[in-house]
Amino acid sequence: MLVEEKNALTEDIEQLIKKFGKKRSALLSILHGIQVKHRHVSEHAQQEIARLLDIHPVEVYSVLSFFAFLNTNPKGRNLVRICQTISCDMKGKDNIVRAIERELDVKIGGTTSDNKFTVEYVNCLGLCDEGPAMAVNDQVFTKLTPEKAVQILNKVK
Repeated sequence: MLVEEKNALTEDIEQLIKKFGKKRSALLSILHGIQVKHRHVSEHAQQEIARLLDIHPVEVYSVLSFFAFLNTNPKGRNLVRICQTISCDMKGKDNIVRAIERELDVKIGGTTSDNKFTVEYVNCLGLCDEGPAMAVNDQVFTKLTPEKAVQILNKVK
């Protein structure tokens, strides 16, 4: 990471601390702010957050690793999350996964070569009665078919 990038990241964290405060209770909001702007919370960001909040880096990492919506590694600009519950399995999730992998030319857990999409499983989207389900960024889609999933991805492209 370049010095300029490190300085800019530290400035971003300082701005979030001004906005949310320096108490431990602000940690999740600060992590989320960094995630939104940088698409992940790097190790350097974790260290800086810990330093600026005067907490141990392990505390930062424990919160970061607990929440599925926070990432320690860069993700694509669009995050495709596919529900992997048994109810979605029973409604044809595997066919949808194959169609998505074929359309984006990436396996589950991977990011496309142009960094446009990351595709991953989530444990539950809370829509078991409307499965199979997937979320693309912050929008949830239900009652998917392979064709419908590909149409959704093509709109995002």
